[in-house]
Amino acid sequence: MLNNVLKFIENNIYHIYNRGNNRELIFFDDENYLFFLRKLKKELTPYCKVLAYCLMPNHFHLMVYIESKNSSDDSKSSDEFRLNNAIAILLRSYTRAINKQQGRTGSLFQQKTKAKCLTQSDENYPKICFHYIHQNPLKAKLVAKMEDWEYSSFKDYTGLRKGILPEIIFCKEKIEIVVDSKELYQESYDVISENVISKLY
Repeated sequence: MLNNVLKFIENNIYHIYNRGNNRELIFFDDENYLFFLRKLKKELTPYCKVLAYCLMPNHFHLMVYIESKNSSDDSKSSDEFRLNNAIAILLRSYTRAINKQQGRTGSLFQQKTKAKCLTQSDENYPKICFHYIHQNPLKAKLVAKMEDWEYSSFKDYTGLRKGILPEIIFCKEKIEIVVDSKELYQESYDVISENVISKLY
């Protein structure tokens, strides 16, 4: 699930994603989604800020900010290792739980989790990725409106839910999204071209 070592540079925003092995389901019921989010908060938030997320039936998207905590090179390497290890623990523990629930064995996720740095460019890819992540359920025709999907941070940003996972105030300042929830709601539905989407991976 995390055989590769993901490279993280502090003070940057990353798009982290993975999908089910052979594109199979990774979430089977409501509790699966909630369990994953609880594990995500426990394992990852000590090492990064979660800015946005969306859990889909057979894949997930996270947008995180890598914090600057230490000044020495050794400490920076250690923090990078800890975050890599935290992602691995999240996926391993979730896989064990699902395998037990579903009476299955083997890999649940694709072997390589991927992370794309969004902030080392002149383009505002963090803002684009923020909207792209939230548009996933709508594009997949799982819902008629993005706010109807329970397993993304969109409801939190539009004021329809008071979630504790996404760093809403920090995110709004960092990627310069509009503060007003109504305006944000309208902007979130803007179409993103496939060419631009390809730059988020």
